[in-house]
Amino acid sequence: MPTLSAAETALVEHARAAPMLDQVLAWSAINSGTRNLAGVAAMGGLLAGAFAKLPGEVTLVEPAPVETVLADGSRAAIDHGKHLLVTVRPAAPLQLLFTGHMDTVFPADHPFQTTVWREQGVLNGPGVADMKGGIALLLAALNAIEASPFAADLGYQVMIGADEETGSLASAALIAEVAHGKLAAFTYEPALPDGTLAGARGGTGNFSITIHGKSAHAGRNPDDGRNAVLAAADLALRLAEARSPLLAVNPAKIEGGGPNNVVPDLAILRVNFRPKDDAAIAVAQAHLDACIAAVAAAHDVRIDCHGSFNRPPKPITPQAARLFDVVKAAGADLGLSIGWRDTGGVCDGNNIAACGIPVVDTMGVRGGAIHSSDEFLITESLPERAALSALAIARIVQKGSL
Repeated sequence: MPTLSAAETALVEHARAAPMLDQVLAWSAINSGTRNLAGVAAMGGLLAGAFAKLPGEVTLVEPAPVETVLADGSRAAIDHGKHLLVTVRPAAPLQLLFTGHMDTVFPADHPFQTTVWREQGVLNGPGVADMKGGIALLLAALNAIEASPFAADLGYQVMIGADEETGSLASAALIAEVAHGKLAAFTYEPALPDGTLAGARGGTGNFSITIHGKSAHAGRNPDDGRNAVLAAADLALRLAEARSPLLAVNPAKIEGGGPNNVVPDLAILRVNFRPKDDAAIAVAQAHLDACIAAVAAAHDVRIDCHGSFNRPPKPITPQAARLFDVVKAAGADLGLSIGWRDTGGVCDGNNIAACGIPVVDTMGVRGGAIHSSDEFLITESLPERAALSALAIARIVQKGSL
């Protein structure tokens, strides 16, 4: 590696040598589905112990309150696990942010609970790619930095959330807080199997829309009723009319109804929007408001809308492009070809970018089939991507800017 200095060579060798696979195997054995609070707490405790080896303060932060709409139309608080926060050298002249999440999409009763070797070098298991592998290589990179001469001028925070898979509603305020004042951020979502990173991302908005109608006998006096299920179906069709190349609309579920001989007086429509840019959010919000008003009038029902556009789109700004260039150059010096492409998925990178902080949010392992029982990790990417992170961090420190 002739393009690396002696200090950089020692740095990447240190990162590559960390026992990352052992950590992934141990961590993925713990079910930490977002709603499995006991599992999330166990995972948080293990991570707190692992990150305590860094020379900073480790805390477990209480989740922000989150409200959900239940099947009966009522609103209720929903509990979440604590988030891990690590703060190292907060007075240092250069500050970076590193984020990840300890939760997975697999609930406590999901049949996908164990790891198996699909083939040599390919590990199948819950959360191995998304993102327990990413957390392991982040820790390896930071331990390598701490053992190098690049640490002295670098301060950073690590935030590992407990609810990313359900939208980071309980961690969004913390993400915004820790993003403040940072030069740049890395998030450890998995890269694609070939190493391609996510570039620009669209945004997302999730809404639960409760329709209150009026019950009546379906045979004797149906006209006295106000059919909430029919109104919900009408609303779903109207909302879908906003679909465009810049806005995906997915009416995902209608809950409600009962016996065939009763006009249903309650229904809940769950809908997801995926706007490509801020203008599409404005279009979607205006369309949502107009459709609710029109359906309420047409069906003589009362409608209550709960939700928000919780993750704005993440464009590639000039600052973000420079950060990508740092990663690409570091990869080239390690013999890696780093490319990226736009994606419709969302993650905490959206939240960070909304704070004006450039972020590369797929610095994790190479893997795939995430959110399914086929999820896999390409294990050679653990040392590969740990070295990439360590070198990219060191290059930022040496330059003192992007």
